Amino acid sequence: MVVAPRPLTLIGFDPGLRRTGWGVITMSGNRLSRVAEGVVTTDEKLSLGERLATLYRGLVAILEHYNPDEAAVEETFVNTNAVSTLKLGVARGVVMLAPAERGLMVAEYASTAVKKAVVGAGHADKIQVQMMVNRILPGAVTAQADAADALAVAICHAHHAGARRLDALARRAAS
Repeated sequence: MVVAPRPLTLIGFDPGLRRTGWGVITMSGNRLSRVAEGVVTTDEKLSLGERLATLYRGLVAILEHYNPDEAAVEETFVNTNAVSTLKLGVARGVVMLAPAERGLMVAEYASTAVKKAVVGAGHADKIQVQMMVNRILPGAVTAQADAADALAVAICHAHHAGARRLDALARRAAS
C-alpha cells in the first residue's frame, strides 16, 4: 500500500533591508496552496543594527507562527551602488539565518530561476510574475510586490523540491 506523503509547508523570502517579502505555501504531491504572505518592514530612521534586529524578530515571529518545513531565499541582485548592495547582502544574511537557526534547510534561487519556474521565462517582469502567482495560488495578495515575489520563490522551491523527491523515490525503487 502506498501512503501519500504529508503536505510540506514551504516559506519563500524576497530579502530587503527596507521591505522583506515572505510567502507560505503548502505542497501536497504536485498541488500547491497559498497559506499566507506579507512583508516585514524596517524603519529607515533606525540604525543598521536596529533595522536588522527588527527584521530578525519579524522573521522569527513568522517562522514560529507558520512552522514551515523548508525555506527558500532569492539571491541578491548586485547593484551598481556598493553601499546599497552591501546593506542588501547583510539583510539577506539575516533572512537566511532566521530559518537556518531553526534547523530548516534554506535553499537559494537566482531571480531568473524563480521567474522561469513561475512564468516560464527567466526575464519576465514583476507584473507577469504577480499575475502568474495569482493564477497558481488563487487568493494571493498581488498588490504587495515583495510578498508576491516571495510566493514566487516558494513556488520555485516547490518545483525543485518535487524533483528532488522524485529522484529520491527513483533511487529507492532502483535499489
